[in-house]
Amino acid sequence: MPVSARLILVCHASTSAVRRHAFGADEPLDTHGTAQATAAAGTLGRVSGAWRAPTLRCAQTATALGLDTQVDPELRDCDFGRWSGRELTDVQAEEPDAVAAWLTDPAAAPHGGESVTQLLARSGGWLDGRPWPAGQTVAVTHPAVIRAAVVHAIDATVASFWRIDVAPLSRTVLSGRPGRWTLHTIG
Repeated sequence: MPVSARLILVCHASTSAVRRHAFGADEPLDTHGTAQATAAAGTLGRVSGAWRAPTLRCAQTATALGLDTQVDPELRDCDFGRWSGRELTDVQAEEPDAVAAWLTDPAAAPHGGESVTQLLARSGGWLDGRPWPAGQTVAVTHPAVIRAAVVHAIDATVASFWRIDVAPLSRTVLSGRPGRWTLHTIG
């Protein structure tokens, strides 16, 4: 039987896009996010391994937390295509049918990027497709990736993806092994 792993998914700290309710691009942390992440340094306990998404905001969060991470491209944010960097209210005003399709059809990608279904498959593949070290591991990533990992871990329906809120610097804890995960804490 494989070793049971403990995985802490840390959401990156706040950015201007988070504050504006915009689709993320590769923006840096804002002043508030940097201060909060720095204040949280050393609070994760003993870490056996740490990964992060390739974006600047995840790199800055990991550094502020004092983590020595490896970049893992599977932890990248959902690809929002032409909506990247834009505020949701602006996109909604210009493309209401496209936003409605994106929010109701998990296979839709009207922005030209990645669909929710594709994101769920990528995140589930990441959880189940790697050997996990003994002890506690940390992954610094994006809210959408964390939501997708939770949906996969608890075998929830795709519609559940939109009902999980992941705040900046929140910690979601999973334990288990590939194919059998348990959600311990969210938020």
